[in-house]
Amino acid sequence: MPNTKVLESKKSQVEAITEKLKGVSGVLVDYKGISVAEDTELRVKLRAEGVDYSVVKNTLLRFAVNNVGYQELEPLLSGTTSLATSVDNAVAPAKVIKEFADKLEDKFTIKGGFYDGKVISVSEVNALASIPDLPILRAQLLGTLLAPIAQLALVVKLVAEKGGAADVAPAAEAPAEETAPAEEAAPEAAAEVPAEAPAEAAEPAEAAAE
Repeated sequence: MPNTKVLESKKSQVEAITEKLKGVSGVLVDYKGISVAEDTELRVKLRAEGVDYSVVKNTLLRFAVNNVGYQELEPLLSGTTSLATSVDNAVAPAKVIKEFADKLEDKFTIKGGFYDGKVISVSEVNALASIPDLPILRAQLLGTLLAPIAQLALVVKLVAEKGGAADVAPAAEAPAEETAPAEEAAPEAAAEVPAEAPAEAAEPAEAAAE
């Protein structure tokens, strides 16, 4: 019968695994046949993405999955099992694990996983892996939100440019109005007509002289 110290150690390990299962997402893997170099490369990549990764005993993991209501994972708990989990990056565990599963093939196989409090299948893990990382998603969302604003700005710019062109046209016609004083010279020409009248009036005077 296990002594108290051993029981306490196992209890502590189950509690630690239980906390990992409370993360936003996780993937269970069968890692048989993976080399030390491949395992090291995997761990480095996962660590860089903020993913916790460790080999777990199926007996301890069985207690943990029951603690969080993931009983559907129990049939997967046979053979070798490792667990990759993340607290805040939902796609990172699936993305990195799928990358290595594709590369290492039969030596590294996805068993299943969980996401947002629900157990997911291998196909769902692969689908989750295809989702862009959070920064990319944010950029795509921002681009989607800004697209209508950019279009509106373009329309406003075009309207402003058309309005500016309309305002310039009257200014170009302004010099034509300045020629108006030249037309006012006509009355002066009319004023010259009476000046010839006295010459015509002299004719009767000459007739009287005759």
